[in-house]
Amino acid sequence: MLKGALAAAVTPLRDGGAALDEDAFGPLVDFLASAGLDGILAFGTNGEGILLSVDERRRGLRAFVDASAGRLQVAAHCGAQTTADTVALAADAADAGADAVAVIGPPYFPLDEPAQLAHFAAAARACAPLPFYVYEFARTSGYPISLDVLARLREAAPNFTGLKVSDTPWEAFQPYLVDGLDVFVGPEALIGLGMAAGAVGAVSALASAFPAEVAAVVRDPTDAAAAAIGQLRAAVERFPRQAAIKRIIASQGVAIRPDVRAPLRDLDDTEAARLDTLLASYTPA
Repeated sequence: MLKGALAAAVTPLRDGGAALDEDAFGPLVDFLASAGLDGILAFGTNGEGILLSVDERRRGLRAFVDASAGRLQVAAHCGAQTTADTVALAADAADAGADAVAVIGPPYFPLDEPAQLAHFAAAARACAPLPFYVYEFARTSGYPISLDVLARLREAAPNFTGLKVSDTPWEAFQPYLVDGLDVFVGPEALIGLGMAAGAVGAVSALASAFPAEVAAVVRDPTDAAAAAIGQLRAAVERFPRQAAIKRIIASQGVAIRPDVRAPLRDLDDTEAARLDTLLASYTPA
């Protein structure tokens, strides 16, 4: 079972985002592990997973697992546009030594409840007995996962363990705090509320760049601390996020490039200067 503070890890890329940067996985994992995190989610939204090929995600997951060497839990986000690719990635995650699998609803087509259930059940079966998590993020997938689907998935998939929920505001997040399911908070500003209401941890994009700060909030999830980390996340979101987070990581001495997979883009010169100003003025709490 996953627990605690997890980074929604960036994916190291090179050649303008066209290829995995195999040499950067180790330094990135060292950076995250040394900051006190409990684990990572590989190839989620922050990790550009939906833009990478099945083969790249297979190779990249092994790089994360090998680099972590048991220091961090490694959850593999296996959500893809088709059920076939999702199933292939989920089955491979079990073979690769991942600790858990998470899957977002396939974006673009608004799946009805029977299609949602069939998709998630197939993915959960493919990785069993690994713990399986639904990644609920209606803004990204284009539709919410039905609570009735979650109830039926518990019957269909004994390894269905919980959810990562990235919905905001709180009124959209709160219904997914279902008894008997482990819930991880995605929005940093909701960590305090979520954990007070029973969430077991957080899977945070910001934790890729500020791992110690996010780990501290998860361990002591006060409303004030969550609000402060939420404000920091909002500041980062003013830039192209994936590239900005890679630049912030690099500014801390980690050998990682800002390269992202098109159609995502790097910061322009003006944005890069603004990000440098932000980092120069930032004082950890």
